[in-house]
Amino acid sequence: MDRDDKIALITIPLAVAIGAAFAWAGASVPVFTLGKFPVIWVCIAAAFVIQWLAFVPAYLFRTEKFYDFTGSITYLSITLFAIKMNPHSDLRSRLIASFIAVWAIRLGFFLFSRILKAGEDSRFANIRGKFLRFLMAWTLQGLWVTFSLAAGLTALTSLPVRMDVFGYVGAGLWLVGFLIEATADYQKGRFRRDAQNKGRFITSGLWSWSRHPNYFGEIVLWTGIAVMAYPVLAGWQLATLVSPLFVTLLLTKISGIPLLEEAADKKWGGQKEYEEYKRRTSVLLLLPPRS
Repeated sequence: MDRDDKIALITIPLAVAIGAAFAWAGASVPVFTLGKFPVIWVCIAAAFVIQWLAFVPAYLFRTEKFYDFTGSITYLSITLFAIKMNPHSDLRSRLIASFIAVWAIRLGFFLFSRILKAGEDSRFANIRGKFLRFLMAWTLQGLWVTFSLAAGLTALTSLPVRMDVFGYVGAGLWLVGFLIEATADYQKGRFRRDAQNKGRFITSGLWSWSRHPNYFGEIVLWTGIAVMAYPVLAGWQLATLVSPLFVTLLLTKISGIPLLEEAADKKWGGQKEYEEYKRRTSVLLLLPPRS
């Protein structure tokens, strides 16, 4: 067993343990139940089980084509289940569930169509045939869903609180973030469809203000969900407010910006136009280009 397999053996149960900790925190005060079990326990367990079920055919056929799509389906299914199990569905809960569902559907189809066109996801090039490492990737997606949904899911499965300023401000943040993310994805997709842009990098639209505006939008929208959820949370449930912090850490330090920046530097590094674009354009925040 090599070093990477040993890391996977440690990471997989650790991810499940962290997910269990969030399930416990979310149910640390009275919440809605399914039989004897808190609904949030069922939802977080499902977040991992769905990944493991999808992993089986993915490993057998050595494909990652439905990895991101499975993640989106997981968000959608457990969110709809949570709101269905809520006997006191209020405006805040309905908005949170609707926002998550809309985001999951849009991003799921966007990523799925992109992988179909690309043929493969380079992130999985060296692990799709490695059982433990590939299983770790799917397990970490379950943890990613758990972390991202934690605050919203806890609010959906807890006693409702009347809509207030946090609810409206959070809804506003989500709308702004969603529009930024969707617009950035649309602009980049349109840029890539133009044959004249083959081998070039986008510098127009929102991409002239940020090198990763879609990620900025995603961070803002998940912050909006957390702000909406905040008045509903109590005790250890407040720990689930880490959701937007996790999304920010993931996108800025782990699997998002660092990987894309490294790939871009390898492809265009040293080119005058690219280096100038990097110098004048914010990495994440939407800011006017520097002179």
